[in-house]
Amino acid sequence: MSTSAPALADRYGKKRPRRRGPVVALALVLALVGGGWLVWTAWFHGSPAVSSQLLRWEVVDPTTVRITFDVAIGDDEVATCRARALAANHEAVGDMVLQVPTDAGDADGGQITTEFRTISEATSVELVGCTTPSQNRPR
Repeated sequence: MSTSAPALADRYGKKRPRRRGPVVALALVLALVGGGWLVWTAWFHGSPAVSSQLLRWEVVDPTTVRITFDVAIGDDEVATCRARALAANHEAVGDMVLQVPTDAGDADGGQITTEFRTISEATSVELVGCTTPSQNRPR
């Protein structure tokens, strides 16, 4: 059998040395970077500068809607909130953009009630959300 061993090595080549160390190191670095990104993403999106929630709305008359929403604003932030009134065919018939002062909603939240005009009677209202200079995505 010793005569066939050199023939097999000549035919198929020698075994490569194992390179497990660099592969494990690369996998560990990628896992640390991915885990760090995951933790940062969870923290960043889990603690927004402002958040809002529509509490109630009512049609005052065919061209006016009153909404009440809750706003929780972080320290020293000025929020801009947006709401949209929709008709029965889901067409936007009114739009409201409101600057919310810092003292209006603290970290625990504050209720804001406001009215806005529509071009025809609204059948539903959507609170698009609130943004701050440091948070572009409405919440």
